[in-house]
Amino acid sequence: MTKKEITVLPCSSHLDGMAELFRDVVYASPNGEPLTMQILCPWRKDQKHPLVVFVQGSAWTTPDPGYELPQLGALAMQGFVVATVIHRDCRKGHAFPAFLQDVKTAIRFLRAHAEEYCIDKERVGIWGTSSGGNTALLVGMTGDWECYRTQDYAEESDRVKAVAECFGPTDIQELVQVRLGIDLNAPGPYSMPKEVDSQMGLLLSDEQGQISVQKVRDMSPLLLASPGKEYPPFLILHGDADPVVPYSQSEDLYQKLDEMGYEARMVRVTGGVHEGNFWTPELIQLVWDYFKENL
Repeated sequence: MTKKEITVLPCSSHLDGMAELFRDVVYASPNGEPLTMQILCPWRKDQKHPLVVFVQGSAWTTPDPGYELPQLGALAMQGFVVATVIHRDCRKGHAFPAFLQDVKTAIRFLRAHAEEYCIDKERVGIWGTSSGGNTALLVGMTGDWECYRTQDYAEESDRVKAVAECFGPTDIQELVQVRLGIDLNAPGPYSMPKEVDSQMGLLLSDEQGQISVQKVRDMSPLLLASPGKEYPPFLILHGDADPVVPYSQSEDLYQKLDEMGYEARMVRVTGGVHEGNFWTPELIQLVWDYFKENL
């Protein structure tokens, strides 16, 4: 009787191409509210890996950590540690800069636990979509700013070496005008229209319930960008049919960064909307290649 052929494969010598998930890791608890992240780590433990922190778009409410988890898993299998972060929700009374403080705290937490997760502390990048893209840009432009540093892991840095962002708002003043009907160039104060129930209003309100012009400026990468800073490279991606955040916002920021001499690259997705058909395997690979090049 002839024996059937047996397929023979060698075992893995370094465990390359495999990854594991650490679920619901608590990185901070401001005022007793636990904040978590999902951490994807390569199986290979005999070397340090670059880190990408991901912030899912949520209109600055509570991000859904599972939305891009399959794609993030693919990056982890290529040798990156990837952490998708939940920040505080503006609907629960957490106005700006709470979300930015939280993501910076998450970066410092990961640096503080670099040995546990095999992270190379010198190779840290950030990627975000929509409101998470806005966050990623702000993180890139405000590395180690004391005004956004909490007491958690204060000895660590929150600087990043590379920023990738998809369809994130860059000019909050324009969105306030369009969505809330408030012209911040007119004399203030700027009260929220009673008929408008807006997360943006909750995010930007001061202690008196008025729209804070300073918060609008501080949340706007287009207005924040200044010459002579130590900015990381930026990868900016946006669909030109986006009905939520105008494509022009990304293009304006790209042009400003380029004019100031910063390293920036812009990708226009023709016919791309906000999420949905914006995504393609080619675009995802482009983001992966960007981080491989810059981390």
